Amino acid sequence: MVVPVTVAKAIRESVPMEVRVVGSMEASSTIQVKSLVAGQLMSVHFTEGQNVGKGDLLFEIDPRSYQEALRQAQAAVERDRAQLRLAEANVARDVAQQRKAAEDEKRYDALAEEGIVSKEQREQMKTAAATSNEAVKADQAAVESARASLQADLSLVEKAKLDLSYCSIRSPISGRAGNLLVHPGNLVKENADNALVVINQVTPIFANFGVPEQYLAQIRQANSRKPLAVRVSPQNDPTKVVTGRLSVIDNTVDSTTGTIKLKAVFDDPQRVLWPGQFVDVVLTLGAQDNATVVPSEAVQAGQDGQLIYVVKQDQTVEPRNVTVGPTVDRKIVIEKGVEPGETVVVDGQLRLFPGAHIRLASTT
Repeated sequence: MVVPVTVAKAIRESVPMEVRVVGSMEASSTIQVKSLVAGQLMSVHFTEGQNVGKGDLLFEIDPRSYQEALRQAQAAVERDRAQLRLAEANVARDVAQQRKAAEDEKRYDALAEEGIVSKEQREQMKTAAATSNEAVKADQAAVESARASLQADLSLVEKAKLDLSYCSIRSPISGRAGNLLVHPGNLVKENADNALVVINQVTPIFANFGVPEQYLAQIRQANSRKPLAVRVSPQNDPTKVVTGRLSVIDNTVDSTTGTIKLKAVFDDPQRVLWPGQFVDVVLTLGAQDNATVVPSEAVQAGQDGQLIYVVKQDQTVEPRNVTVGPTVDRKIVIEKGVEPGETVVVDGQLRLFPGAHIRLASTT
């Protein structure tokens, strides 16, 4: 019996060394937007799922109580400034009185030495001079107290301005807004447990994936020369391929799975990728020169492993166990078992047996 088959030649060529795994996408930054002040949520300035820019207005909290707090703090500052001016005027007045008291004390000392004034009058002048000195010290302390009060109230003004600014909640990053979690009219707490909205920065975006630890040394060596290329495609649409680069090699091997965790970054201007999405990942480690390759359909599962039917010169076939390498573009690398130039069967293997005669139905 002659079996019609389709055959192909084993060839030698340079093939990229790739690792194919499944990974998941992760936003480069995730922000839970919360209010830093308590109050009623008055308005929302975006729609769910909308792209927002850094600094865009998202929410407005009722500002009236904070506006009133600012007015009270500013009034307290004006009061403190008036008290400071009064204390400084008292210092100036008492300093002038201090100088006059000191001059009177000297004059009465001289007059007392000449016997013109009594000892009692001399003591009265000394007491008046001492009283003036203490009055000046008290006034200076009052000035310092007024200045401290002014600084405290100026701080309250800045705090009130800050609280008032928090009534307008703006986006801290550029990204895509998620579902609105609190609607207008509700009361919001300061730094509440629940966010108002979650914003994901999706440009750039990361892919997390793990590869067997046997590739670790090769990945580290190749990545030290140049960031390795990484391709990903959504599992539901493999035609959409986005190319990025390896950015992170984890600092430990997962002992439970025997894998090393990697992270790649993608600019993705077309927004093909989405946080949480599962993707097919292809990590390119380099190129393998002079590799022997055959169509992937030529490799079959046998009792002792993988095998290929090789066509001999007398048009019979010989099954051979092979050691295979990576698969690239529907071609598979044969590391052992087939030599370049040999003819292999790629279709019709089900009817073959050792020594079976074949007829070429077609050649690929």
